[in-house]
Amino acid sequence: MLEVILNAFRLPDLRRKLLFTFAMLVVFRFIAHVPLPLSAESYAALQNFFEDNQLLGMLNLFSGNAMRNFSVAAMGVYPYITASIVMQLLIPIIPSLERLSKEGEAGRNKLNQYTHILTVPMAALQAYGQLAILKNAGVLPSFGLSGPDLLPTLTMVISMTAGTVFLVWIGELITEHGIGNGVSLIIFGGIVAGLPQLLGAGTSGGLSFIALISFAALGIAIVFAIVIFQEAHRRIPVQYAKRIRGTRMYGGQSTHIPLRVNSAGMIPLIFAISIMLFPGTIATYFRGSSNDWVANVANFVESLFSPTAPFYWTMYFVLVVAFTFFYAMIIFQQQNLAENLQKYGGFVPGIRPGRPTAEYLNKVLLRITVAGAVFLGLVAVAPFLIQRFTNVQALQISSTGLLIVVGVVLDTVKQLEAQLLMRRYEGFIK
Repeated sequence: MLEVILNAFRLPDLRRKLLFTFAMLVVFRFIAHVPLPLSAESYAALQNFFEDNQLLGMLNLFSGNAMRNFSVAAMGVYPYITASIVMQLLIPIIPSLERLSKEGEAGRNKLNQYTHILTVPMAALQAYGQLAILKNAGVLPSFGLSGPDLLPTLTMVISMTAGTVFLVWIGELITEHGIGNGVSLIIFGGIVAGLPQLLGAGTSGGLSFIALISFAALGIAIVFAIVIFQEAHRRIPVQYAKRIRGTRMYGGQSTHIPLRVNSAGMIPLIFAISIMLFPGTIATYFRGSSNDWVANVANFVESLFSPTAPFYWTMYFVLVVAFTFFYAMIIFQQQNLAENLQKYGGFVPGIRPGRPTAEYLNKVLLRITVAGAVFLGLVAVAPFLIQRFTNVQALQISSTGLLIVVGVVLDTVKQLEAQLLMRRYEGFIK
């Protein structure tokens, strides 16, 4: 990776792209520290609220502490991601959108434009929802859409929406003029910016030198395992039959289908953490109930689903494994690989086309997904294991964030390698 970056810096155009990407990330970090107007008492209550709420703590990590600082960039680019998911779900439902998706580059540009338009109301709704949560927690003294609270509320909603749109624009600039996917790099920058503070808080308390060394060794081992499993895949050989059209012969070549070991990516982790955090978050709203039975049940549920409880991490592991199988199978069935191979004259050697090929591919995918599911489950419970072995308070270090960081770095390095390879071909042609 370092060699690729050094080689890229030797070329003027790639060096300009790298510097532009870095400059845009610096602008993002400046925006993340532009606060919305709050009193000192409200900011103190906001800090305490984030310490007690695990769900908001995870979202705060992804935003690079922008949410905890109540910045204009508190929502990051997540409304845009939500809008993208909504558009992907609407494409097979709405015929006009489905036709656009099949019109090549022009259709994709039009869908991208619709996604940007949808981001604005999504961001406004999410901003209002966050403000409502803070109001219920006693952080915001004035909030509402009527009377004297109307103008401050609209000001904060518009400011947070503008912050999200500005970050999406920065991401588009990085994609167009820089290196890598801009939106992914914005998320990457937020996670990396928040990690030092979490590491400092987790390793404070006078730990021994051996404990810190063990913590660093386990962290390096986890990153190494993530790289291995992110890149691992099973190659299914495919042979295409020879076909004669007119006076020319087509086909006859051999290729392969790469089935990834971790085809689900980080989606199972997001699904699992959402389910695991939901009962504890709901229980916090009932622990102060006047009814003793309700309060006792709420306290029991909150302790059971606490991130320090072994039950929490056991269920987290089980859910991650289950969601990995579910998501991998759903995505694989949508691709219709066996049908597409048969349509274009391809076949797996030794396997009949059609249904036998589909059954064979499903069998192979099921086997390799076992390794991917267990890997994701171990990555999910890695913070708990690190704490057990090293006594370092690492529970706030997000496994999902670590996967995002490693995935973005690998993708960016691949794009740099592609750019370098393209320039080598240009020199050969000249």
